[in-house]
Amino acid sequence: MRTMDMTRRQNVLDTRVFLLAPALMAGYGLVRAAGRAMGDYGPGPWWTAAHVLFLAGVLAFVPVLLGLRSPDGVRGGRRAGLRMAAGAGVLGAAVVAVQAVIDLAVGFLAADDQSMSDMFEKVQDVPGVMPAVYTVLPMLFWLGLLALVTLLAFFRRGAVPGWSPLLVPAGIVMMALSLDLLAPGALCIGLGLFPMRRGLTG
Repeated sequence: MRTMDMTRRQNVLDTRVFLLAPALMAGYGLVRAAGRAMGDYGPGPWWTAAHVLFLAGVLAFVPVLLGLRSPDGVRGGRRAGLRMAAGAGVLGAAVVAVQAVIDLAVGFLAADDQSMSDMFEKVQDVPGVMPAVYTVLPMLFWLGLLALVTLLAFFRRGAVPGWSPLLVPAGIVMMALSLDLLAPGALCIGLGLFPMRRGLTG
């Protein structure tokens, strides 16, 4: 009985995190849009609130990635492929989290937009920082998530709706095209991921 109760609690956690992760990312987009609309999206409360949501959203995607790596009924080489994709995604998420922490630190330290810009320039001028934190390694987060969704669409065709592997990349593309599309992009990702929570073994 105790084991069954623990399993039920784990399933509830899985369900919540599959909702929470994209919701936090959408919240980041909405707060960012609100701050920009008010002309006050620089050092201050709007920037801080947006990037706290961003950091929380990225971290919330880690259990999503880890949950998708070991679904019921997938064994052998297929499971190894899922684990590799999840590992890449988690590494990318860690790098994006570092980026969010840098954004928060600069927001706290900068007195105005110009000083914020100067601080970012100094950070990004450090050799290796741009590819490691801003351009190359962060892509592993989205590529890992996309690989997981694509592989699961093939490995669990009966459990994964056909529209899930379409909505997730659509959301990723929207977010990559413009930060102004963060909220609808996160919504697409959330709608695509949510059905995949079923049959996870962790």
